[in-house]
Amino acid sequence: MELPETVMAQTAQDITPLDYTRYDFKNPETYRLRTAKGLSREIVEQISDFKKEPDWMREYRLRAYAHFVERAMPDWGPDLSDIDFDAYTYYANPLLEGETKRSWDDLPADIKNTFEKLGIPKAEREYFGGVGAQYDSGTMYHKLREDLVAQGIIFCDTDTAVREHPDIVRKYFGKVVPYNDNKFAALNSAVWSGGSFVYIPPGIECKIPLQAYFRINAKNVGQFERTLIIGDKGSKVHYLEGCTAPIYSTDSLHAAVVEVVAEPYAKLRYTTIQNWSKNVYNLVTKRAVAYENALVEWVDGNMGSKITMKYPSVYLRGRGARADILSVAFASEGQIIDSGAKAVHSAPDTSSKIIAKSIAIRGGQTSYRGLLHVAPGATGVKAAVRCDALLPDELGRSDTYPYNEIHEEDATITHEAVVGKIGEEQIFYLMSRGLNESDAIHLILMGFLAEFAKELPVDYALELNRLIQLEMTGAVG
Repeated sequence: MELPETVMAQTAQDITPLDYTRYDFKNPETYRLRTAKGLSREIVEQISDFKKEPDWMREYRLRAYAHFVERAMPDWGPDLSDIDFDAYTYYANPLLEGETKRSWDDLPADIKNTFEKLGIPKAEREYFGGVGAQYDSGTMYHKLREDLVAQGIIFCDTDTAVREHPDIVRKYFGKVVPYNDNKFAALNSAVWSGGSFVYIPPGIECKIPLQAYFRINAKNVGQFERTLIIGDKGSKVHYLEGCTAPIYSTDSLHAAVVEVVAEPYAKLRYTTIQNWSKNVYNLVTKRAVAYENALVEWVDGNMGSKITMKYPSVYLRGRGARADILSVAFASEGQIIDSGAKAVHSAPDTSSKIIAKSIAIRGGQTSYRGLLHVAPGATGVKAAVRCDALLPDELGRSDTYPYNEIHEEDATITHEAVVGKIGEEQIFYLMSRGLNESDAIHLILMGFLAEFAKELPVDYALELNRLIQLEMTGAVG
């Protein structure tokens, strides 16, 4: 049973916009290093010069730039024709390269205040073993607990890793996501700056999560972090990231690349909670490879942004490798969240589970776009895909685009998709227990997302609950 027409009408008309008060503040644009607007070979060279990079990285950037120029825009998915690549600044850093701080007190006052408002020092004190904070193109702060350093764990920004750990970086950089993978991977490879580098030595368990936070501050500035996470044989780590930006009348561009490598028997979890403002194009490539008996888990939350295109992927290349992907999308007025997942089974006895949940309200659009591929010879594969969409009003839209490429008969594959609305009897039951109509709908939405919320640290789960509640304020009655 669906909502009564009167309730549906109120839902469509009365939902208030998401409150970005916590995130919608901005600092004066004072940058010690900044390129002119627009993208050219000269800009790419200038970025590499700022960073004093080795020749191999400079050449990699230039090859990527050449491919970016030649590569056509995607002809599928959301319409990206309004993107003007010459309207953005591709590098803006309040600090000089190499000035990343390891003491919070050493940060400039305005930047420190920004991250304090977003809760970074609190997170460092109370929960995380390592914290990194990126502001536009520059990594402002990076610190790892001494006991984790003593275990041989490396956690720094990727620019520092190029300088201090060149052998590891060169072995893995661009191997999971090559620069010619897609147009936005090429763009990132040409102009990347910052991001996280994590290396967990063989047999080491990082028992405390590592966190990075990415903040766009300036108008028309692109952010292009490059993250590389390597779990060596038998290691274990949980990495989390959060993303925000203030609201401007013109667009910003976020095009990150994440490469994750799970060596045999390693276990890696990557959790993302993004709450970009609604003027950000969020076009991200995230991919992992998992070798023998390794496990990769993506926990991916997508709220905010103008357009998001993001499909966390796991390539299962060793016998017994596993992938668990849990993705959530929440789209409101003026937003398109095109997200999903990919599991590519290239080895026998591999398994994958993909769960995608989405909520579309007030004209927002969500899409699940996924790939399940079983290669010839990959026998004994077990894979399951589940897509659940909830439409609280009549204005939202949800679509599902599953692609299943099964080239092996000895495989067990399941796929299910459900699109639903909030039932009148659900609301009636909760109201009979003392809740008002708005709180009842909020509780139903959080129940729908419970599978996702329970995988988050407490602070993240509370923030998810707060954002959903703000979005639903005034929804009914």
